[in-house]
Formats: sequence, C-alpha cells, structure tokens
Amino acid sequence: MRYWLFKSEPSTWSWDDQVKKGDEGEEWDGVRNYQARNFMREMEVGDRGFFYHSQSEKAVVGIVEVMNEAHPDSTTDDERWECVDIKAVKPVERPVTLDMIKEDPRLAEMVLVKNSRLSVQPVTEEEWTIVCELAGVKA
Repeated sequence: MRYWLFKSEPSTWSWDDQVKKGDEGEEWDGVRNYQARNFMREMEVGDRGFFYHSQSEKAVVGIVEVMNEAHPDSTTDDERWECVDIKAVKPVERPVTLDMIKEDPRLAEMVLVKNSRLSVQPVTEEEWTIVCELAGVKA
C-alpha cells in the first residue's frame, strides 16, 4: 500500500462533500498538472490518502481510499487528463494544520512542506504514521 495527499479547496469540494458520496466515492477530477496526474497513474486500489483542505484551513481533515485506478477524467475530452476515484474512510480526531506539519522536524522533507501547491502528492509511510499520530487516528 502507498500513501498520498489530496488537496481541495473546501468551497469547491469539501470533506463533507466527500463523506456524502459514501461508498460510491467520487472522481478526483479537474487536475491539470502533469506531475499530479502522474502520481494518480501510480495509485492502486486500496491505497490510502489524506484529505487536505487548502486555502484558509490548510489542514488534513480526513482519510480517503483509492477505489479505482487512473482513468479518463470525465470533466474533459482532452485525453491527457486522468483521475482516480476515492471514497471517505474516516475523519481525523484532530485536524493537522500545515503549520503543525512545518513545525515537526520529522516532516521537514514532506512534499507538502517542499511543494505545497501540488494538488496530489505522495506521502511516505513514515510521514503517514507521524501525521496519523498528530491527527489522533490509527495509522
């Protein structure tokens, strides 16, 4: 299993929106960055990810699971763009803010710290465990 982080502006697609989709899940569509798309191409069913609210909140607020591997993004006819489907697994007990992540020296190399603009990014197993600990959830 691999780990990821999915960023979304809550005004566009929030954790609550994701939860409402239930086991049906939702496409992680609209990504128009080659590096983020390539990360989605690496994902496998069962991989886990952090759901991160960007903009004002800037915090990990939930955990999601990849339900379907990369496929054409239904929001465009452009063949270059693909997406995965994800479903909500559980909320975190305590949101983990970007400031908390930046303040933890164990997370200094996390992609979120180094390239906070990337909307889909990998998370190492060690980073996953640390953020889960900070969030009050079992890794």
